[in-house]
Amino acid sequence: MTLVRRVPWQDLEGLQQRLQDVFGDTPFAVNAANVDQGQWAPPVDIRETEDALQMQVELPGINKEEITLEVKDGVLSISGERRYEKDVKEEHSHRTERVYGRFSRSFSLPRNVNADAVEASMKDGVLHVKMPKLDSAKAKAITIA
Repeated sequence: MTLVRRVPWQDLEGLQQRLQDVFGDTPFAVNAANVDQGQWAPPVDIRETEDALQMQVELPGINKEEITLEVKDGVLSISGERRYEKDVKEEHSHRTERVYGRFSRSFSLPRNVNADAVEASMKDGVLHVKMPKLDSAKAKAITIA
């Protein structure tokens, strides 16, 4: 009898690729190609208002100077790094739950977003990204004659 070593996650990788093929072109689809092993992904909330899409990214303990935000070819990418605190000695740690290291998130923007007018600000460890809609995408009231 021949023993075959099975990799339990291999089937899931194929499923993930098939789901990406089906749902990859939807607005705000996550671009998984930019996330490497060992990286972490900060939690993100995305909301829509009449005039814009609003994104909040939780990045406590990270300075805005350590974050890269860019829009290229209809994809919004956020990346950076949370560094270990230098003055903390690990031999005295009882528990470490915070995640450190590089992070990266990429999102396909909907066609109705004005990529040239994206704005960002940082407050209380949360990155706020405002993505205004194109004027043609905003609802307009029409008077009936």
